[in-house]
Amino acid sequence: MPATSTLKESTKVSFEDTSIAFSSKSNLQLKKIYLIFASMNQNWLVKLGTFFIKLFIFLHFPIKKLIKVTVFEQFCGGETLHECNKTIENLDKSHIGTILDYSVEGEDNEKSFDKTTQEVLLTIEKANENISIPFAVFKVTGIASMDLLEKIQNEEELDNDDKAAFERVRERMNILCGRAHALKVRIFVDAEESWIQDTIDTLTYGMMEKYNQEVCIVYNTFQMYRKDMLQNLKDATQHARESNFLLGVKLVRGAYMEKERQRSHEENYCEPVHETKAATDHDYNLGVDFCVENRNIISLCVGTHNEFSCKHLVDLMQKNQIAPADKHFYFAQLLGMSDNISYNLSKAGYNVAKYVPYGPVEAVMPYLFRRADENTSVSGQASREFTLIKREIVRRKRLAFHKK
Repeated sequence: MPATSTLKESTKVSFEDTSIAFSSKSNLQLKKIYLIFASMNQNWLVKLGTFFIKLFIFLHFPIKKLIKVTVFEQFCGGETLHECNKTIENLDKSHIGTILDYSVEGEDNEKSFDKTTQEVLLTIEKANENISIPFAVFKVTGIASMDLLEKIQNEEELDNDDKAAFERVRERMNILCGRAHALKVRIFVDAEESWIQDTIDTLTYGMMEKYNQEVCIVYNTFQMYRKDMLQNLKDATQHARESNFLLGVKLVRGAYMEKERQRSHEENYCEPVHETKAATDHDYNLGVDFCVENRNIISLCVGTHNEFSCKHLVDLMQKNQIAPADKHFYFAQLLGMSDNISYNLSKAGYNVAKYVPYGPVEAVMPYLFRRADENTSVSGQASREFTLIKREIVRRKRLAFHKK
């Protein structure tokens, strides 16, 4: 099909089409999701439920099965890589990729870091075996001590133990990125708190210089709610040009706003995050513009649930005659959220992937608590999901009625 024809088809993208958004869900599944988001739409209920779940887990009450068939099933792929296969297959039926995210928040010790490294290696191997898995991903704090990363960022003097520990961090990074490079699997390095992000950036750009010479393998993550991040993106691009490597960019809005603000107040320094959501949105979309303008060196993934930002990239791709299936451009959302974006983009031929967290139920609970909190704290997020689900249930009832 000629590129112009493909681009014309992409104008039909609509995030309001619930028949596409929930096409993979049966009526029973849709009703269950309805109840989950109806609960998450009530802030007081989320706080109360979180409190009691934490309490019951602490007291070893047998609630694992209940969690697993409700919120865990909605937002996670399974407890093991093998259990994720069903989710991978279901997403692939709608031409949506899977990004396997080992979401266990382990202990801060070498044994835990090595275990996480081995688990991420398994996800890289699985991505190599399955074309439905376009990216691997990891957090540097999964393979390194946060205290050590902060010490290095603050340029504190390191003792011999610290130096040895940091060399092991470099080695783990190299093992993961090197394996990804050998198997031609793209890999995201997730963004974290500002007080350790400079260290993460340095490690990541070192991996890019080594492995992004011919193909973009390693991607860094830019949290655009930070006031300095748009300039950081421009500086990283300049560094990539000067050092002759390709820059992998994952743009997100940010995940640690409350922690960032609290710490800045406690330690009496200027808040690193924008004062308003509008300012974050403005920088995010300028970041998208910049990446498209510099697409000769940048490969981009927009990790967002924001409909305007997704439409903005769609419009830019059309304007610049970039085919929807161009592998240098990806859209990503979390499993269980914003299906109206993911499924409608995929239906229009764009590259889409879902972050699919996995791990033992008890170990993944911190992730699930953040998802619940995010859905209530982000303006309108749970309400938006809830409204779309209700609309689809009504649509199906009307369709069934007219068929009688």
